[in-house]
Amino acid sequence: MATELTMPQMGYDMQEGTVVRWLKLEGAQVEKGEVIAEIETDKAVVEFQSYADGLLRRILVAEGGTVPVGQAIAVVGEADEDISAPASAPAPASGGSPEPAESNDAVPLPPANSADEAPVADAPVAEASDTSAPAADVGRVRASPVARKIAEERGVDLSQIVGTGPGGRITREDVEGYVPDPSASPTSAPAPAAAIPLPAPGAPAFAAAPVAATGTAGAALEGDMVPLSRMRKQIAKVTVRSKTEAPHFYVAAEVDMTQAMEMRRQINASPDFEGAKVSVNDLILKACIGALKAHPKFNATFTGDGIQMHEHINIGMAIAEDEGLIVPAIRDAHDMSLKQLAIASRDLAVRSRGGSLTADEYTSGTFTVSNLGMFDVTSFTAIIYPPQSAVVAVGSVAKKPVVRGDKITVADIMTATLSADHRIVDGAEGALFIGEVKSILENPYQLLV
Repeated sequence: MATELTMPQMGYDMQEGTVVRWLKLEGAQVEKGEVIAEIETDKAVVEFQSYADGLLRRILVAEGGTVPVGQAIAVVGEADEDISAPASAPAPASGGSPEPAESNDAVPLPPANSADEAPVADAPVAEASDTSAPAADVGRVRASPVARKIAEERGVDLSQIVGTGPGGRITREDVEGYVPDPSASPTSAPAPAAAIPLPAPGAPAFAAAPVAATGTAGAALEGDMVPLSRMRKQIAKVTVRSKTEAPHFYVAAEVDMTQAMEMRRQINASPDFEGAKVSVNDLILKACIGALKAHPKFNATFTGDGIQMHEHINIGMAIAEDEGLIVPAIRDAHDMSLKQLAIASRDLAVRSRGGSLTADEYTSGTFTVSNLGMFDVTSFTAIIYPPQSAVVAVGSVAKKPVVRGDKITVADIMTATLSADHRIVDGAEGALFIGEVKSILENPYQLLV
């Protein structure tokens, strides 16, 4: 019987998706679980897998088409089958975590806490998220994941394209319509500054400039209105809903990372870990997995009927991109060794930037780690990523004086802060959880078992 493949629900509050491109042509044989298309959500490009076997009889939504969740985008059936009225089969629900932050432009970030760290950064959960370009953003090209993918395939230099999207963001249409100008000069002279008229004789020395808007008490507010991107709108929805619905509480602890950093150095020098360099973030992920095994309520979701405990630990990594954040997850992380986790985290970060996440990776996280250590941030609190129940935010590992016995010595210290949903867990449980993370990292041999 013919089956309609529908636009899947791939994230928290996702309402529509765009077909970036079809990887199979009409008439091609497809198998259940095979990737047949790429879908762009508000936050990322993800791979769409067929949930039926047969021939791809008809493509209902062309590349670039945007349709609501649940609308049919293709039909799979047998060669001689009547597909005039296919029996719709609901797309399998992508379990777990909500939508990661908006459709990000994959932008390589500095490694976490060290020059060889994985590019993991603030979560869709970071308390203050601002996309206005700070000094560090100078020279960064803003482009959607689709635009980056197409530009890479065509060998187009994104820095030569003028973006027409919000805030000058380069869109798919900009890349597809780009025609290199051989006569273009690599640099162009800046436009001359506009002349400032001098006041007429007898006029006041300073005249009021025109204003774009007037704030309270008559204060002048000047500047352009920058439209919200799809991703920024989605971040706004998710974070407001999270802070509105989930009563957050916070527990922080200083972690002595001295032994963990030394163990990491030895591991990365070992031939057994060749090709699987371990980052500081990998150590934190592994420690959180151990704490989740000991305290499973932090790997749960609050529902109207009770608390849904998750059997699998799908650890989410908050990854910062040009316009926002996404939180893809390493699935079944509870079964991974430290080496396997290091390989998986690096692969996930690379594919996140390349726009090749699967729907499950994009939506199935059950717990999140948000790391801003690469930005020399000491500590911060993060917003819980719905429908998860907790997130751990970590800052940089820095050398500090500490008292051991009656002596002052220097140690590698990191601050870890837990944000938890008070509907599911209480303060004492939060203290035990962050204490477990601290204990594992301060006795790092536990990371190897």
